[in-house]
Amino acid sequence: MKCLFVSISALCLISGLSFAQDGGASPGGGFAFKSCPSSPNCVSSQAVDPEHAIAPIAYAESRSEALARLKRVLASMKRTEIVSERADYLHAEAKSLIFRFVDDVEFYLPDNQKVIHVRSASRVGYSDLGVNRKRVEEIRKRFNEMK
Repeated sequence: MKCLFVSISALCLISGLSFAQDGGASPGGGFAFKSCPSSPNCVSSQAVDPEHAIAPIAYAESRSEALARLKRVLASMKRTEIVSERADYLHAEAKSLIFRFVDDVEFYLPDNQKVIHVRSASRVGYSDLGVNRKRVEEIRKRFNEMK
């Protein structure tokens, strides 16, 4: 019985960690990214504070076409790899050049809104010297140029 409890507890913990990484349903019925920490190494289009807030990426085509274009943009970026995707969500990892630090870059494409919400965050450290914000702006630039 004790073994079963430990196994169930471990499964719940693993499920909770996975949910925290990918965000989840928000109280309003949409999708919410994990909140940015208080450190300045994260940006999110769902953040409300100016330090972490960044605009979502707008598009005009269908959601599936926008997702395909986004995937082409990410494929063109060095040291960036898509690690999971759904019809409305994409998670990529970006590695720094010298120390190989991994940043998580997430995208959410809500149905019928013509925007791509984005979150880019460092896994470790405190400051990223603006790398995550610069990355999102570079993705936005490439996305808009690739039309």
